[in-house]
Amino acid sequence: MDVKADANDKTIVVLGKNMRPVDTQLYKRRWVMLFLFTSYSMCNAFQWIQYAIINNIFKRFYNVNSFAIDWMSMVFMLTYIPVIFLAIWLLDKTGLRVMAIVASSINCLGAWIKVASVRPDLFWVGTLGQFASALAQVFILGMPSRIASVWFGSQEVSTAVSIAVAGNQVGIAIGFLLPPILVPNVDDVEELAYHISVMFYITAGVATLIFVLVVIVFQEKPELPPSQAQAQARSLSPDQYSYKASIGRLLCNKSFMLMVLTYGLNVGCFYAVSTLLNRMITEQYPGEEVNAGRIGLTIVIAGMVGSLICGIWMDKTKTYKQTTFAVYLLTFIGMLVYSFTLNLGHMWVVFLTAAILGFFMTGYLPLGFEFAVELTYPESEGTSSGLLNCSAQLFGIIFTISQGKIMDKWGTLAGNIFLCVFLLIGTILTGRAHLTSKKAISV
Repeated sequence: MDVKADANDKTIVVLGKNMRPVDTQLYKRRWVMLFLFTSYSMCNAFQWIQYAIINNIFKRFYNVNSFAIDWMSMVFMLTYIPVIFLAIWLLDKTGLRVMAIVASSINCLGAWIKVASVRPDLFWVGTLGQFASALAQVFILGMPSRIASVWFGSQEVSTAVSIAVAGNQVGIAIGFLLPPILVPNVDDVEELAYHISVMFYITAGVATLIFVLVVIVFQEKPELPPSQAQAQARSLSPDQYSYKASIGRLLCNKSFMLMVLTYGLNVGCFYAVSTLLNRMITEQYPGEEVNAGRIGLTIVIAGMVGSLICGIWMDKTKTYKQTTFAVYLLTFIGMLVYSFTLNLGHMWVVFLTAAILGFFMTGYLPLGFEFAVELTYPESEGTSSGLLNCSAQLFGIIFTISQGKIMDKWGTLAGNIFLCVFLLIGTILTGRAHLTSKKAISV
């Protein structure tokens, strides 16, 4: 049997005198699987940002410094790096259903632990709950590409990945919007504890409902594969796939490793902006905690629109290299505009420039996933996605800590220029990947 792979649409053509293409079918319930994944991904993303967006309020409630509250976000990034390789191995060995149950259950556990942390002397309990939620994230971020390839046809993969990533972005958007509304900046500690408790109970209730639905409804795979590529993947025996060998091949793929670096720079900047957004806005516009959340919401909603548009565009045109480079360049420009207009004193300008920044910066996330799959096919999507996210978490920690220190010493503008420098480097390197990837994706 001979197999040929088209790098543009990843369609498998089976050749041979006695061989015929395998029957494929698209099932309507693929959308249910995608919805369930996006739901628990959304709930987990909400928990990531719910402390950072009201940093000043939690800082006063627990009597800790801003850096301690920043770590409630950065713990997600730090936890991901050592655990991701276990998660990749489990995804390949156990499949989507087990991973979905593990992720949604740990996410639920983390939410309930935080319910017990609503007392000024129990910051350590909240940290424990946030660590559990961070552990759940490790089993979530690498799954969009795998779900798309297992359940969706070759012409829907990029769109499905975009929707899956958008689910995570919806969670971040809600995390920006609701905490400033649910937890007002009041002086009375008991009243503040009540508002925080309400937020944590709502989160835990939603996480529990999603976990139950995942256990009852989520399926491993459809009866018939959605594409010839997936049919070929199913025909491989476990002995034909080596997790360690796959990692080794990816690490030796120069175009992919360049992609890992540029993806990490871009998404690491997004993590830093998200974590420090409350400080950026309230330092320039004191008392505007609610608007800080709305600006974060604007960034993410604009990014979701960008993700969906870019996903549909790539499904139609297959112009992975060109689209990725264009979006990266526009992200750099958007960050420059946002940085130099933040202190003008006009809130509507901040909303406008934040929307432009979000459209491209957040819209880049699914592009990175799909371009990486193109560069590494036929390696496991979970493995390539895991390495991308590992890079993003590492740069997220570095950028968040560094930008926070720069803001403390030289102000918000200097901190944002710091990010602009690395986005410029990422743009240049992405252009380099654009020039060298043609050879890498030919099979």
